[in-house]
Amino acid sequence: MTSLPENPSLPLREDDRDTAVRRVQEAYAAGHLSHEEMDERLQRALTARTHGELSPVLASLPPENPGTTSLIAAAGGRIRRRGPWRVPRALKVESAYGRVHLDLSEAVIEHPVVDIELQLGTGKAKITVPRDAVVDFDGLRTEWKDTRYKARPRSGPGGPTIRISGAMGFGRLTIRHARR
Repeated sequence: MTSLPENPSLPLREDDRDTAVRRVQEAYAAGHLSHEEMDERLQRALTARTHGELSPVLASLPPENPGTTSLIAAAGGRIRRRGPWRVPRALKVESAYGRVHLDLSEAVIEHPVVDIELQLGTGKAKITVPRDAVVDFDGLRTEWKDTRYKARPRSGPGGPTIRISGAMGFGRLTIRHARR
């Protein structure tokens, strides 16, 4: 929840509420809030039903820390992540040549938005996203082949947004949703 929506009457999603609670707790731990103010803001965050009700809870808190960008790099060969691995908020993948396979279907995704930047020379890349994820790859530039992606019908709220950006030379990116 980096920015509030333009319509304050929109209902809250659970991840918005969780993000607000985490930000209030972090502000208290950093000494920005007194114990009483933290209790009051947590109570309001837990009972808020709309973004408009949540807005005063986050007012005057320090900006959210976007975290650092994690880097996976290889000059050649394979880059592969699968199984239950922790996905950072921002991930940069660099490879001069070789294959890249990122499987997020069983991964631990703690952030509502994950940014993946690809800097690939040659070789193909495949990204498997969770079944309920929303994928945005408008920031990706490809030189040789088009990206393959078939969007799933939205199954409901709660899935992460996966934003893919960067550049690919001679190779194809295939994005697919997990089957189960």
